[in-house]
Amino acid sequence: MIKVFVVDDDPVYSMMIGETLKRHELLEFTYFTNAEDCVSSLHERPDIITIDFHLPDANGLELLSKIKKFDTGIYTILISGQKDLEVVVEAYKMGATSYLIKNEDTLVELDNSVKNLIAAIKLEQEVESLREQVFERNKYSNILGSSPAIMKMLNLVQKVESKNILVMISGESGTGKELFARAIHYNSQRKKKPFVTVNMGAIPLDLVESELFGHEKGAFTGATSKRIGKFEEANQGTIFLDEIGEIDMDTQKKLLRVLQEQEVVRLGNNKAMKLDVRVIAATNKDLMKEVKEGRFREDLFYRLQGFLLQLPPLRERGDDIIILAKAFLKEFTEQNKMGEMKISRPAMEALVKHSWPGNVRELKSIVERAALMADSSEIQEEDLIFSG
Repeated sequence: MIKVFVVDDDPVYSMMIGETLKRHELLEFTYFTNAEDCVSSLHERPDIITIDFHLPDANGLELLSKIKKFDTGIYTILISGQKDLEVVVEAYKMGATSYLIKNEDTLVELDNSVKNLIAAIKLEQEVESLREQVFERNKYSNILGSSPAIMKMLNLVQKVESKNILVMISGESGTGKELFARAIHYNSQRKKKPFVTVNMGAIPLDLVESELFGHEKGAFTGATSKRIGKFEEANQGTIFLDEIGEIDMDTQKKLLRVLQEQEVVRLGNNKAMKLDVRVIAATNKDLMKEVKEGRFREDLFYRLQGFLLQLPPLRERGDDIIILAKAFLKEFTEQNKMGEMKISRPAMEALVKHSWPGNVRELKSIVERAALMADSSEIQEEDLIFSG
């Protein structure tokens, strides 16, 4: 339901507003004859409030001010015989959604305004629903497993989620580095802000700086318009720099400055922009070895050592292999409407014995392929095709 407060000391006009708007579905009306009663009921979280400018205990601007102090997101429509341009301008400055002058067309204009607001509110509700689905998908409960190795990781992640500290996640390919990065972000105070993923190894060398820091129009050949970089895109949220060990020395130097100063400079611009971005980096390389061999800056290496998470390879997670395999099988069969399937004991034993060089990513692929290969509702050992 969409809650509508109607505030007017004229009960007849209030009912006219209600009769006009009741054709819209999902509207729930509450009527008030004074400002005080309206303010005391704001805890009910109305979506829309129509306000008569002249009330017994306040004028429309005074009530509008109190509403906006309570919640700036409430849509407010002032209705008044007051045609003073300064009052109208002030109302909009204070955050009024609409200001309607009372005349023979007022109720029609109100109906149109509310119709547009209903569409906006429905869209907001859909966006919020999608956001909640994202939060649900990134809960810690979605990091499956009960082995000591994975429980240790979860304990460490929960220690760092609410702290504004750089996190460095290392581990072999396919161990779930991005899954952990998302869990940290979506369980932090920044969860409603952007989570921006950058695969550092996938960006062409000549475009890395533009991709990360942005550029102005004409900054280089082909820069036909201004573009914000990934750091700006992630402002107030989190940027996940995956495979950070792949970047060249020049980019490393510029990245170090961004991490130290918390500001970026677009290509073609000399003005630095301050940012509030949490950085989570990840690598499958031994960065200390890279430093010793001259491929990674030592100062950047130490700057990245904020909070370290060393994810365990799948082969060290014991029975987690079976937990994950069953989850992947259930997900795959449901998505493809294949009916319920199981994994035979010999197949389970084969899964546990495998060395898993591709880790969780490899397990998912093998289980999905086995589900397609199986001649019955139970995966057999011969259905498992291991590479290498």
